[in-house]
Amino acid sequence: MCYVSTGDGVPKENSPFINNTDNDKGNSYDGTNLALFEEEMDSNPMVSSLLNKLANYTNLTQGAQEHEEADDDEGAKKKAVKSPQMGTFMGVYLPCLQNILGVILFLRLTWIVGTAGILESLAIVCLCCSCTMLTAISMSAIATNGVVPAGGSYYMISRSLGPEFGGAVGLCFYLGTTFAGSMYILGTIEILLTYIVPKAAIFVAERKEDEVDALLNNMRVYGTCCLALMSVVVFVGVKYVNKLALVFLACVILSIIAIYAGVIKTIFEPPDFPCLKTVDIGNVTVTTKLWKLFCDGPELNATCNDYFVQNNLTEVQGIPGLASGVISDNLWSEYGPLGMLVENKKLQSIGEGDSSQDIYMPYVVNDITTFFTLLVGIYFPSVTGIMAGSNRSATWKGEDFIQGFPLPFLNRAPDITCVILFGGCIEGVLLRDKFGDAVKGNLVIGTLSWPSPWVIVIGSFFSCCGAGLQSLTGAPRLLQAIARDGIVPFLQVFGHGKANGEPTWALLLTAGICEIGILIASLDAVAPILSMFFLMCYLFVNLACAVQTLLRTPNWRPRFNYYHWAEKEWGDGIRGLSLNAARYALIRLEEAPPHTKNWRPQLLVLLNVDSDQGVKHPRLLSLTTQLKAGKGLTIAGNVLEGTYLTKDAEAKKAEQNIKSAMSAERTKGFCHVVVSSNLRDGVSHLIQSAGLGGMKHNTVLMAWPGNWRQSNDQQSWKNFIETVRETTATHHALLVAKNVDSFPTNQERLGEGTIDVWWVVHDGGMLMLLPFLLRQHKVWRKCKMRIFTVAQMDDNSIQMKKDLQVFLYHLRLDAEVEVVEMIQSITDESRSSIRRKNQGAAPSTELSTQSSAAEDTHEDEAQLIHDRNTASHAALNDKADAGPDRVHMTWTKDKLFTERNRNRECNANVAVRDMFNMKPEWESLNQSNVRRMHTAVKMNEVVVNKSQGAHLVLLNMPGPPRNRGGDENYMEFLEVLLEGLNRVLLVRGGGREVITIYS
Repeated sequence: MCYVSTGDGVPKENSPFINNTDNDKGNSYDGTNLALFEEEMDSNPMVSSLLNKLANYTNLTQGAQEHEEADDDEGAKKKAVKSPQMGTFMGVYLPCLQNILGVILFLRLTWIVGTAGILESLAIVCLCCSCTMLTAISMSAIATNGVVPAGGSYYMISRSLGPEFGGAVGLCFYLGTTFAGSMYILGTIEILLTYIVPKAAIFVAERKEDEVDALLNNMRVYGTCCLALMSVVVFVGVKYVNKLALVFLACVILSIIAIYAGVIKTIFEPPDFPCLKTVDIGNVTVTTKLWKLFCDGPELNATCNDYFVQNNLTEVQGIPGLASGVISDNLWSEYGPLGMLVENKKLQSIGEGDSSQDIYMPYVVNDITTFFTLLVGIYFPSVTGIMAGSNRSATWKGEDFIQGFPLPFLNRAPDITCVILFGGCIEGVLLRDKFGDAVKGNLVIGTLSWPSPWVIVIGSFFSCCGAGLQSLTGAPRLLQAIARDGIVPFLQVFGHGKANGEPTWALLLTAGICEIGILIASLDAVAPILSMFFLMCYLFVNLACAVQTLLRTPNWRPRFNYYHWAEKEWGDGIRGLSLNAARYALIRLEEAPPHTKNWRPQLLVLLNVDSDQGVKHPRLLSLTTQLKAGKGLTIAGNVLEGTYLTKDAEAKKAEQNIKSAMSAERTKGFCHVVVSSNLRDGVSHLIQSAGLGGMKHNTVLMAWPGNWRQSNDQQSWKNFIETVRETTATHHALLVAKNVDSFPTNQERLGEGTIDVWWVVHDGGMLMLLPFLLRQHKVWRKCKMRIFTVAQMDDNSIQMKKDLQVFLYHLRLDAEVEVVEMIQSITDESRSSIRRKNQGAAPSTELSTQSSAAEDTHEDEAQLIHDRNTASHAALNDKADAGPDRVHMTWTKDKLFTERNRNRECNANVAVRDMFNMKPEWESLNQSNVRRMHTAVKMNEVVVNKSQGAHLVLLNMPGPPRNRGGDENYMEFLEVLLEGLNRVLLVRGGGREVITIYS
């Protein structure tokens, strides 16, 4: 975690979405209308400043284009580069389509259908698609749970499950992507040597039994050369890979269209395959190519295979078409061992062939032993293309991704239809002919297509080339991301690259691992390895989503809501952990502050008890329960004044009553009663020492001291202010509930209404997080969230509203936004209203004053200047002991009426001066107090006008004055600020971010 030091020496965590600097703080406060919050402005930015930075935020790192511009225009002012943004079709659907419709569809799907049958083939497709669909849904939830940085699936997993899981899963994903490159390259070479230029083979088998070894050796040689060529292309020009992607994809789409066109053509005109021993040309009998395969010469008297001679040829239409009814013959599986003849067992034959001679005959045999799970492993890589869209997360348009990410599941429509169409058009024997030996060495799916088999051959070739280049482009960047995270120490060297960030060393390692797959040389052997890596990756993607859902962390707010089907709550998980498990967990739990994404309110609730040790404000516990959607820690604390020896029984009774109240309010947590010689020290001890190890509170919840004006005991409100200072010093957040007894119980159900948030200064985001947590509870579920922010004289309120809406979208919060303008300065009228406010609201309030040398003509100008170094506070401290210079003015109702009558009898200006005769003039009042009271009055007017009917109002809580002589004024300011509001929750952040736009 990175920290910067604020002006008062308090460390403050960097925001995950804004870089706080001293320069930013210098511009954080420009007006006088928010003087009540000027203490906060020294360390926290104004909302307008925050939103302006958020509007210009980008999650992209410097890329190749920026580096090229830097090289071309060295020393010149670099122009801002706007990264290209891709929508649903270009950014999500097409990358997935290119990876899914590839080598398996063109080279192995017909063989899978012929071997497993239509029914089991559909089961394989549906099984793999179900796995993919569940993962796609989970990834949609994770990806829409904040901004996903460039890095795709690895960042989703590692930032959700933590670095340990993230590193392991990231390596699985990397190895899967690398072996995918091997598979695509092997597919490219198989198409090249088998169907395009068979004569280019370097190794030629002299005997039939050596053909497999020769093919594998050719695959190794040509595959290595192809890998080297692709690596050079990726190293030199990545931009060309992206430009060629659309060309390759166009070839794939044309190939798919050609398949469907060929299927339609078979209904009317099935393709013809002549299958005869001899043909008559004129009056001459001529042997065919088939004769030459089974005989030792073209002559009619040549020696031929006995089985060939004894049986007449039966001409079987290899592709009879959809109308032939062959679909019924292809419903069931035809698994077999290695070397078994591929034959139609329904046709009768005379005699048995000599199995010892079969290996020399041009029969089609199984090259591997086939079974169901093997076919699943071979087919599964064709559904792994869903990760291709997430790997381009840096170029998504957010709203398009939500709509488009589940769409790749629709890519399975071609596979499902192809399974049915292949089984309904092609004879089963031909389907099981993996390399098309029975159709003159052509690709079986190409023979079906129209207008020419070459459409499929060329399309599949470019498809494999493009997918291989994409794998070699994505895998090194994935390894670079893992290396830069420092999870696996020995991989850190691969985090470096060229000056423009290209992963040179990672590309070399990727090419080396990819070569291992090429040396295996068999596509059927590499595909299951690839499946294992991706299955492990998919497992942890779904696990990440499940863990976040079950833990219900506050940061888990995906905009994609359809990631589970639970109709009821599952409860709080496993209960009754043993002592050893609890001890082990506490030891492992770090005492350092949690990451922003994992922050949740751990509450210390300060309760008061009456003379019978009963809880005074049980609704405070109700509010605690309603906030527990964050699933955090709860400690209910109370302080008894006295000594433990004399208060032992009362302490136990108070603890029992608090536990009973917690049980009644369904508040799950702990109780902590402290006996101290005075309340102030006891509360301080609670705040400092409550909790154990890493299980400590980070938020203090307390009730507003009601009727503090009428109370004869000033210690109550003084203890309140000291508690505020304590929480600030310990960097805890503070929640103060005013009129807490009017808060709803857990049994109430509030109707449609609003929770209004008044966001004045940004102090970590608690104002945003708390309404979200409350709305998770059934009491507040129907309430809508409204956010009000304050615009100053120099702010563009329209732009502020737009920026705030964008900010809330990235935070995944659904709320109405309104910007309120407060641009009125302090005039003579407003000063009079402030004076009347103090007279009416606080009959016995004392305002501390000091002499001022400011001229009347400069008064308004002086009041509009904000002293950033809080000189007024320093002046108060310096003159605190100067008795003659410090005068107290007491305002009463009688004096108010007297002065009002005097105003009616004489000129207003003279009367005002007479009223303050022999006393400090109003103009010489402490200007800081005047500004603060002005802010309280104006803010109260605006808040009451907008939010008086709200179910709950959340406000920034101003900090207490540094000089304790102004404590009573501080209470008056808050009282005026909250006047006329029913339920209010004052919020004061703890100095660190608690909410983030990141996933």
